[in-house]
Amino acid sequence: MHMVRWVAAGALALAATTRPAVARAQGAASDLTGVTRADAVAAALAHGSRMAVARADTTLARAGVMLARQFENPAAGWSYTKAVPQQHYSLSIPIDLPWLRDVRIGSAEGARAAAQHRYRFERYAVAYDADTTYTRALSAVARARLSRRTAHDADSLLALARLRRDAGDGSELDVQLAAVSAGQLANAAATDSLDAAQALLQLQLLMGLPGDAVTVAPSDSLTMPPARDDGTPAGVGAAGAAGAAPLLVAAAQSDVVAAEQALAFERRRFLAGAALSVGWDKGDPTGAEPGVLPTVGISLPLPLFNRNDALVLAAQSQAERARAQLALARIQTSAAITLARRTAASTVTRAERSARLVANADRVAALSLTAFSEGAAALPSVLVAQRTARETLAQYITDVAAARNALGLLDLLTLTATGTNP
Repeated sequence: MHMVRWVAAGALALAATTRPAVARAQGAASDLTGVTRADAVAAALAHGSRMAVARADTTLARAGVMLARQFENPAAGWSYTKAVPQQHYSLSIPIDLPWLRDVRIGSAEGARAAAQHRYRFERYAVAYDADTTYTRALSAVARARLSRRTAHDADSLLALARLRRDAGDGSELDVQLAAVSAGQLANAAATDSLDAAQALLQLQLLMGLPGDAVTVAPSDSLTMPPARDDGTPAGVGAAGAAGAAPLLVAAAQSDVVAAEQALAFERRRFLAGAALSVGWDKGDPTGAEPGVLPTVGISLPLPLFNRNDALVLAAQSQAERARAQLALARIQTSAAITLARRTAASTVTRAERSARLVANADRVAALSLTAFSEGAAALPSVLVAQRTARETLAQYITDVAAARNALGLLDLLTLTATGTNP
């Protein structure tokens, strides 16, 4: 009966001391704007500078296609001579030879396809960054919440140890151990709260919001990613089609096409500059030629001084560079995907194992506290059990965040041109 009164008195004293702090924390939390994961991704896509650069590159590539497809404007000419006829009118029409036009347009189309693949990958990359930053913020907030809760539990345990000491049922050693533990947990709670604030500020900056104060709070829960239709977990976006090249490899392939077409154009370019000229002459003061004298002609470039060797050599080097970058992209992407698959499998397994340990650790901590309150267990065993439960839950939070981010990276690396935009 005495022990029940001690526990009740300790609980009332702790509630009286912590109620103002809890009220302040709830008031501060109510001032924050709740943000979902989808909101964070949408804001990053709408306001991120990386997307602006990617859109500019895509627009530039589209302008290159328009430039390759356009026809050059004709040039009108007029001249005057003393010889009759004195007035000469001409119209020079550039001839766009088909074998030049086709490879010029093919090079521009290849560059546009590469820009589109990179834009799409950049869009997914920005969404992935927003998703992982949101996950880190969720993890930091959850760890801060856990630290505050364990700090409150440590204060309650300290109050209980003092009551037992004052009643002659405990020792000063128990009080000192509880005080040291409470102080350490208070410091850990302060550190975790600072980490949570930093994570939230990073999320705000990624969303294009000011970073002078914390104004948002993640409203989603920290859970494993949802499963795909085939039952496998999914991160950001959808996985690419089987057998299709990843986006970065597809972009490198388009670069090779553009470079090879540009090389073919430079090899045929020594015939560029052909033009058809039409016109008429008139103006005979003597009257011998009262009419208009039509003229027609054609001009062709003569490769006497150079055969465009310098630009051909430059195009050859660009084509070799593009082929080398394609081979490198294939090797690096394949290695990154292999590592990402192993990392994702390992982190998912670890998160599932941690989930099973959380309930057991919480049960052990609760039983040890009950045993201590009834005098059936020593304080060190309670501290060990609580520390184990706290570390187990913190590890579970870390493992879930790591699993989600690893799956998102795997999805990002395996995206193909047939995937779905985020």
